[in-house]
Amino acid sequence: MSQIQAGRELHLVPVRFRDASEFVRMWHRHHQPPQGHVFSVGVADAAAVLRAVAIVGRPVARYLDDGTTLEVTRLASDGTRNASSMLYAAAWRAASALGYSRLITYTQEGESGASLRGAGWRVIARRPARPGWHCPSRPRVDQGTGGIPRMLWEASRSA
Repeated sequence: MSQIQAGRELHLVPVRFRDASEFVRMWHRHHQPPQGHVFSVGVADAAAVLRAVAIVGRPVARYLDDGTTLEVTRLASDGTRNASSMLYAAAWRAASALGYSRLITYTQEGESGASLRGAGWRVIARRPARPGWHCPSRPRVDQGTGGIPRMLWEASRSA
């Protein structure tokens, strides 16, 4: 699959986890790379320059980790137009081809979700702000993402 944008042909490329993690470190606005993944995919231009990556893994929320659901845990882009939509669509096709029935991700309040809508995803829930992930039984260092409402998005066979 390719797309012409501003004189650049965009196409999907396989990306190793360590390379995807490094790209996330460089380009993601508010998160560090996740701990692991099931698969990663990227978008490159005609000059083979990596423009965006998606890291897909098991759902972070335990109650969503049902064996048939995956989560786009990180998507980072250098701002190349349409790269994020290409990745969301490709991640769903790959997850579906692997037998998964659902793929989810979250956006923070203030993020438009245009790339997700462009890829055919839909909002299924609004999550209120939470104070953070720290609790006495599982101490966590604040990453600066607590206190922000989120939206839960889904691509699924029933959508």
